Amino acid sequence: MTTATATQTRKFALGRYATVVTRVLTGLLFATTGLNGFLMFMPAPDPSTLAPEGVAFSAALYATGYMLQLASGVQLVSGVLLIIGRFVPLALAMLAPMVVNIFLFHVFLEPSGTVMAVLVVAAEIGLAWAYRDKFRPMLKAA
Repeated sequence: MTTATATQTRKFALGRYATVVTRVLTGLLFATTGLNGFLMFMPAPDPSTLAPEGVAFSAALYATGYMLQLASGVQLVSGVLLIIGRFVPLALAMLAPMVVNIFLFHVFLEPSGTVMAVLVVAAEIGLAWAYRDKFRPMLKAA
């Protein structure tokens, strides 16, 4: 094996491990927050410390009677799929609108969580890039 081939092999292995770690950590985050939406085992933040716009948005979602349960279910199912490594492109596609909403919520309504939102966006984009071959058929014109 040449030096160039060995270097390429190491880079490929490192990238593969980084993808698996990112996938599992992202899956754990979404599975935990999704499960919390049903079981409420994490304490809710004090509304007095949050921006009023963010509180109003969350209250509106809660008032629908179904939106938070739907979001929690999508997060839980997608998180489990990411953790076990099955149907990863489907999980990423299901999470994409959620990730966009998380990012925009923190940018426009509740800036305190922007750093975490950026990390979630980076993980979603990184995983989508790692699985880009699986998305190609979906992006072809019919």
